[in-house]
Amino acid sequence: MTRLPEVEYRVLAALEPGRSLVLAELAAASRVDQSLLTAGAVALSQRGLVAIAEQSQHELSLTEDGQRAAAGGLPERAALAAIRSAGGTVAFAGLPGLTGRPDTRAEVKWLTKKGWCSRDATTLTLTDHGRAAADVKGADEVLVEKLAGGPMTEAELAAAGVDVRSALELLRGRDELLRRRRRTSRLLSLTDAGAALKAGGIEPAQEVTQLTPELIATGRWRDVIIKRYDVTLATGRQYPGKAHPLQRVIQETRRAFLEMGFEETASPVVETAFWDFDALFQPQDHPAREMQDTFYLAVPAAGRLPDAELVRRVARTHEDGGDTGSTGWRYRWDAATARKLVLRTHTTAATIRAVAQNPGPPRKVFSVGKVFRRENVDQTHLPEFIQIDGIIIDEGASLATLFGTLSEFYLRMGAKEVRFRPSFFPYTEPSAEAFAFIEGLGWVEMCGCGVFRPEVTRPLGCRTPVIAWGGGLERVAMLRFGLDDIRKLYWADINWLRETKLCR
Repeated sequence: MTRLPEVEYRVLAALEPGRSLVLAELAAASRVDQSLLTAGAVALSQRGLVAIAEQSQHELSLTEDGQRAAAGGLPERAALAAIRSAGGTVAFAGLPGLTGRPDTRAEVKWLTKKGWCSRDATTLTLTDHGRAAADVKGADEVLVEKLAGGPMTEAELAAAGVDVRSALELLRGRDELLRRRRRTSRLLSLTDAGAALKAGGIEPAQEVTQLTPELIATGRWRDVIIKRYDVTLATGRQYPGKAHPLQRVIQETRRAFLEMGFEETASPVVETAFWDFDALFQPQDHPAREMQDTFYLAVPAAGRLPDAELVRRVARTHEDGGDTGSTGWRYRWDAATARKLVLRTHTTAATIRAVAQNPGPPRKVFSVGKVFRRENVDQTHLPEFIQIDGIIIDEGASLATLFGTLSEFYLRMGAKEVRFRPSFFPYTEPSAEAFAFIEGLGWVEMCGCGVFRPEVTRPLGCRTPVIAWGGGLERVAMLRFGLDDIRKLYWADINWLRETKLCR
């Protein structure tokens, strides 16, 4: 007589030579958890006593809309009955009144797609096929009614008399009614070795994982099976908790600038147009200030301006250039426009505040924070993203200083090469753009940069050259992690989050 662990005994005892048994049926009949029976079957199969075969098939179930259709019928069925009662022809405008549904576009779609009705510009007319279908349920309706009792596989539906192929063809494009998932069934059968073992006699025994003092003292250790452990088996892969990849890039960015001798600054996410636009010598009629580019607050709609003398100098620079040597924008500057509250469009608002607070050289300042723009979402753009901004106030600051600083930063963040090309920005002259190569996208713009114009710095009390830059942090993350789509940083892709390396 061979003693077997309880679960293995139940599996072996239920099997007969030459006959297969579905594991789920065995679990239901024995009232034992299917996962325990699966473990027992796998253990028997590893010893060559049981063979396990897998069969995959689709299981269908109804959504909430599907349940409503099962209870009250498909919407086109009710529309068909209403059109038939109305004489066979109705105007589109009259169909909502006949069906009691304010929106009948779905009914019209399926009535015509099934060939139950023909249509012209204004009316629906019952066809011969529609008249024949009025008293006969279609295969799709039969399938929906069958699923009202619970999920069923395609094989189970076919056995219940449903024309599954025709039904699914009719239900193509109606994902709001059906859910489909693949279900795997395991078939168990005895091998010759298993049949021989069972013929020699088997009996159940308790299986334990450790030898306790109680088992030794009572002598019960003789009656139990002590489970063997195979220390050579591979363990499941472990995924420790870790910071989100984007959060790690933020910290690496901060560390890189701090190690390069910068100080960090910050500013409010809700900013006045004064600091977001006016202090940067951006004219009040600039297209970037329009509603289609900027998010303005409705409540409260306006904020406070800084001290009157600073506002006066900025206003005068806009109007006639002030003492900067510029002619300005030659318009009447409006304080009410400057007081408008916006979701900041760049963190340059933070660094320009830093210049105003302490314009004396030498200074190196950076900021990292969220900004908001009315952008279309694509591979490299988001309406809400994180921006890196920085300035250097120094008598010797030049484009060479700027390019060297940015090259050092992007190389630290994983770029193989950094290139610059001339560009234009309203508040820097000269201006440039920095590019880094990203696999799959090619050369991608990382930031805009340049030397602040005197119209920006002199009203703030700074007469020293100021170099500045601003760019998206997500693009640095794309470079860092080799991504070809910025949206992947915000998708809840657990596999990517698990597999992303902690360090380079």
